[in-house]
Amino acid sequence: MKPRVLFICGSMNQTTQMHQIAEKLPEVDRWFSHFYSDGLLGRAAEAGLLEFTIMGRGRSRRALDYLEEHGLQLDPGGTLHDYDLVVTCTDLIVPENIRRRRLVLVQEGMTEPETVLFHLARNFRWIPRWVAGTATTGLSDAYARFCVASEGYRDLFIRKGVDPEKIVVTSIPNFDDCRRYLENDFEHRDYVLACTSDNRETFIYENRRRHIGRCLELAGGSRLIFKLHPNENVRRATAEIERWAPGCLVYSEGRTEEMIANARMLIAGFSSTIFVGSALGKVVHCGLEPEELKRLTPEQNRSAAANIADVCRRVLDGRP
Repeated sequence: MKPRVLFICGSMNQTTQMHQIAEKLPEVDRWFSHFYSDGLLGRAAEAGLLEFTIMGRGRSRRALDYLEEHGLQLDPGGTLHDYDLVVTCTDLIVPENIRRRRLVLVQEGMTEPETVLFHLARNFRWIPRWVAGTATTGLSDAYARFCVASEGYRDLFIRKGVDPEKIVVTSIPNFDDCRRYLENDFEHRDYVLACTSDNRETFIYENRRRHIGRCLELAGGSRLIFKLHPNENVRRATAEIERWAPGCLVYSEGRTEEMIANARMLIAGFSSTIFVGSALGKVVHCGLEPEELKRLTPEQNRSAAANIADVCRRVLDGRP
C-alpha cells in the first residue's frame, strides 16, 4: 500500500510549492488541503472574520480552485485519512489533527522582521506564534525536518532557537531558478519596479504617500512602474499612485517575477519578491542590507522540489 501524504496549501505561492513537491513524489498517495485551523481560529475563519489571512474564504477558494483545475485529490481539513506524512509551508498554526503525524515544514519565502511580538511569542509559549507573523517560522518544533532556502536562513533560524539537527538546506520551489524569468514577453524594459505590500489589508500601518515619494526619489527620473500586491485594494492603491505619482504605470495583474527580470532596480519591503531581484543581480532597495539579502537569497540549484521530496522520503522511511 502506498504511503499516504497530505500537502497543506495556503497562498498561491504556498499552493504551487506544495504541488511541485508532490509531483516529485509519484510513489505516494497524494492528497491536498487548503490551509485550516481548529478551535477559535477555525470558527473565526468559518464566520468570515479572517479574510485577510490564508484561512480566509477567498484565499481558501483560490487554493482549492487551483487544486481542482490540476486534478489533484482533495481532503479539505485533512479528515478523510490517517496520513503517514504531512507537508506544510507554515507552522505558525499547527492544527490538532496533524500534531501527532510526521511533519515536514517547508520555508515559504521571506520571513518578517523580529518585533517585540516575536520575542514575546518565543519566550512565552502561551502567546500564539501567529501574532508575530512569519518571524516565528520554525519555532513550533512540531516537525521532523525543516527545509530552508539557504545557508544564511539556516543560520538565522538557528539563532532564533530552531533545532539545527532538524534543518535541511534544500532551497525552495518558485525561487530556486530565477534565471528562467528572464525569458518573458513583458513589454517594458530597463525601468524601476516598485512592488507594494498588503500591510494595510492585514492591519499593519503604512504611510503610502511617503512610500510613493521614496520610490520617486530612488527612481531619480527613470521610468517607474508599480506592481500591486495581489491581496491589495486595487482601486484605492491605483488612485493613490495616480494622485501622488501621475504618469506611472500601475499593474495589478501579471507575473511579478518577469517584471523584476526586466527591471534595472527593484523597490520592495519585506517581500519574497526581493529574492528574485537579488538572484538576478538587480539593485534592490528593501528592508535588508545588501550583504544580508545576499546571504538569505535561496540557493539557485533548480532542484528545490526534488530535494524536499527526498527529505520526505527519508522521514517516511525513518532515516536521518
